Amino acid sequence: MRSIAYLEGNRRCRMSSIRRYDVLDMPDGMITIDSNSAIRLGFVSALFDTDSYLWKDDNAIYISFITSKYPGRGNLSALFNRIWELGFVVKVPTPFAHMEQILTAKGFQRTFEDGDMGECEVWIK
Repeated sequence: MRSIAYLEGNRRCRMSSIRRYDVLDMPDGMITIDSNSAIRLGFVSALFDTDSYLWKDDNAIYISFITSKYPGRGNLSALFNRIWELGFVVKVPTPFAHMEQILTAKGFQRTFEDGDMGECEVWIK
């Protein structure tokens, strides 16, 4: 089984890989940091602030609110890569300017989705 490496402070850490079929039972809804679903994605409090969260809806993981503890060290990119590796689409609703720059550099496409409160900007890849 492969391992995933990530940075925690200045230390390089590893967590075991979860194969795609292991996430098929991941329930829709909020993914809070360090929950079972979050750990499968590498969304852990060692890397992201504890008030960060994701949202799963069918085959998409929404990056709804996230703050990296170590900006610029690739932890967000590693999270994106892990989500894609598991077969999900990454969606980021109404990103701040800095996140928009990251999304543009990573090839995300700006789209709009209809929601409960009307049309919402969502970046997708």
